Amino acid sequence: MVAMTSQVAEASQAAPNGTDLLTVGVEEEFLLVDPHTGAAVPAVDLVLEQVPAELRGQVEREFQTSQIEIGSPPGLELRSIRHSLGVLRAALADAAERAGVRLLAIGTGPVDGPVPPVVDKPRFDQMIERFRLLVPGPGNNGMHVHVGVPDPETGVQVLNHVRPWLPVLHAVTTNSPFARGADTGYASWRSVEWEHWPSVAPTPYLASHEHYQRLIRQLIASGVMLDEGMLYWYARLSAKYPTVEIRIGDVCPSVDDAVLVAAMVRAMVATAMTDIAEGRPAVNTDHHLLVAAHWRAAHDGLEGEGVDLTNGELRPAWELLDALVERVRPALESHGDLAEVTGLLGGLRRHGSGAARQRAVFERTGRLEDVVADVARQTRG
Repeated sequence: MVAMTSQVAEASQAAPNGTDLLTVGVEEEFLLVDPHTGAAVPAVDLVLEQVPAELRGQVEREFQTSQIEIGSPPGLELRSIRHSLGVLRAALADAAERAGVRLLAIGTGPVDGPVPPVVDKPRFDQMIERFRLLVPGPGNNGMHVHVGVPDPETGVQVLNHVRPWLPVLHAVTTNSPFARGADTGYASWRSVEWEHWPSVAPTPYLASHEHYQRLIRQLIASGVMLDEGMLYWYARLSAKYPTVEIRIGDVCPSVDDAVLVAAMVRAMVATAMTDIAEGRPAVNTDHHLLVAAHWRAAHDGLEGEGVDLTNGELRPAWELLDALVERVRPALESHGDLAEVTGLLGGLRRHGSGAARQRAVFERTGRLEDVVADVARQTRG
């Protein structure tokens, strides 16, 4: 985790209308690939050497040597998130090129090749020793959005309120349809690979912060987690900062996509906090139906159908996204994000999800090398 500085402790600020404005910060993981073949390469140390000194505090290694991670400082305004992500992505793309590789904002590697080794770190060595062959493909790259909350008890209630809507975000962020040189049939193959880890799951419905902490202790005792950092629920409380952390999505192909998801996550958290303050209970969605909704989101993405968790029936994924936007509209307005989000949604509707864009390139040319080149272009922005 990088760049979630002490600023995040200032979880909110009063807007002129008395509504609390919430901070938001973004972490993004990227794949490093050979510029000619598109296969993942173990080049993280070479790239880190090329990162400008003033940005190194916001860049670090991830799990595999083919991955690298950035983090934006938390802020109240989307434009600051956009600026930070734009600067970091461009600097990292330049650093990658100087190191002789290419930076991709993609959920997992589309081109077949050797699986790069895990970063040499004691904790990662322990994970490999215990979980053995669960290392996912050439690199599993996600996006994590942090939103400030006033205290852990409120944070746990927020987790309960947002959990039924996370499959919609899952569909929005799908950006990994290809793996091992072929179309997987899924919009997010990263999601399928990621779920090999035993602690990956939808967040359970939680009675309290004490319940949350008790589950962590029990999961560690069971052996499915080494520590709290391996709590890979789709939404959780940060172990380091006073935030709710939403971690369901593939890394987004472009800064525009990332800004849209960050704005939607913050609006979802703000809406949940309004519901909590006004005494509206969270919907305790059945766990197995939630699992089904996430599977459908990973399979179909935004271009297919999703599970309507109010009745368990299938609906076009865009209809579910429109319903979510309508639900959080007051929070988007109070944060000053509605106009930008409306514009970004229009672009998403025109261009499709990251998965759809990749498939469109492959349909035109039949070459995964062209898919890689197009993702690299979007990554840099």
